[in-house]
Amino acid sequence: MRFMMIVKANKNSEAGVMPDEKLIGAMTRYNEELKKAGVLLDLSGLQPSSKGARVKFSAEGQRTVTDGPFSPPHDLIAGYWLIQVKSKEEAIEWAKRAPAPHGEGAEGEIELRQLYELDDFEPSEAIADARKLESELGKKK
Repeated sequence: MRFMMIVKANKNSEAGVMPDEKLIGAMTRYNEELKKAGVLLDLSGLQPSSKGARVKFSAEGQRTVTDGPFSPPHDLIAGYWLIQVKSKEEAIEWAKRAPAPHGEGAEGEIELRQLYELDDFEPSEAIADARKLESELGKKK
């Protein structure tokens, strides 16, 4: 099972305040733990929403682009880990072991979301095509 551990943003991360050396060290040690356990697939921090954009799709087929920043910060994503584990409980345990996302003493939140796997869908031509593409990308299951 793959899970995304989503670090929720706060006003500092949205302002582009970089983490201090202590937090970077704690995150590096945690990331090494995930890697050593063989569960880490990907990870990254995200730039503030002021450097991003949203594309909105209307029912009429229109696309509207809105440049950031967006608010409120707690609804935004500051970073993520993508992990592969055996259960939701294992994903929760990994999330609980993470350093406080915005530093000790600061409020923070990590949201866990399980990814869909192609096996979750009914067999179809589109799913067969998706499996082919997945295999060509060398995606880890």
